[in-house]
Amino acid sequence: MKHILIISLFILSLFAQERIISLSPSITEIIYGLDKGDELVATSSYSLYPNAAQKLPVIGGYTNPNIEKIISYSPTLVVGQTFNNKTLSQLKSFGIPTLQLNLKRIKSIENSILILGKKLRATKEAKRLTNKITNAITTAHKSKNPHSVMIVYGLHEDLRGGIYIAGHDIFFDDIIKACGNTNAYTSNAAKQPVLSYENVIALNPQQIIILHSHATEADVDVKKALKSWYAIPTRAAKNHKISVVDEDYLHIPSQRVALTIKRLCREMND
Repeated sequence: MKHILIISLFILSLFAQERIISLSPSITEIIYGLDKGDELVATSSYSLYPNAAQKLPVIGGYTNPNIEKIISYSPTLVVGQTFNNKTLSQLKSFGIPTLQLNLKRIKSIENSILILGKKLRATKEAKRLTNKITNAITTAHKSKNPHSVMIVYGLHEDLRGGIYIAGHDIFFDDIIKACGNTNAYTSNAAKQPVLSYENVIALNPQQIIILHSHATEADVDVKKALKSWYAIPTRAAKNHKISVVDEDYLHIPSQRVALTIKRLCREMND
């Protein structure tokens, strides 16, 4: 009888609900996409999708999570990204199981979803999510007139403080290519590209797409900001190919990157 009880407890433990903490909005979205949202006990700040995620406790920003707070929730798994390496290492030293995912490129996003799906016994759900991304890439509308595109992070009225753009080691670069175009930024520098006014003139992109978030940049005067961009002598300005795209999923490398692919391809081909 004792042996049966031990075996029963072991089996139950295998199927016991996890206590997961997510260290980024992207991972939060993926976990909900895998239908495992009920196993999340806490998330990072800015985990806004789906709405249910906003009701969970927050353990800090995704670049500076609170270690003590994480430990207080007795997690069975903490999932982070490559930039969470230091935090994950600290948690490992306390004996807390961790998983680090790479969400930089389209392929690595797909692989990470499959890895997490396997870990959470949600392989079927993971495959469903990656199929959506693969299908978005496969069916992406290719540009009839291939051109150079510069994707800018954030909309600002004053451009003198530095212009952050999408380089090459990022999923936006994959999307530009999937849409049949080329990234206007040609340098292979590993660091996040930050351009000056003069750098933008030198690149002379044929199209500029500015990723704006009204939720975090609500005070920006869009018309005034666009006027600043059109004041820079580029082919994009000359041909009236500077636009602002405001969608809540654009910056999030989760399964919703499938929506980003479709949205940006449409913007590049209009």
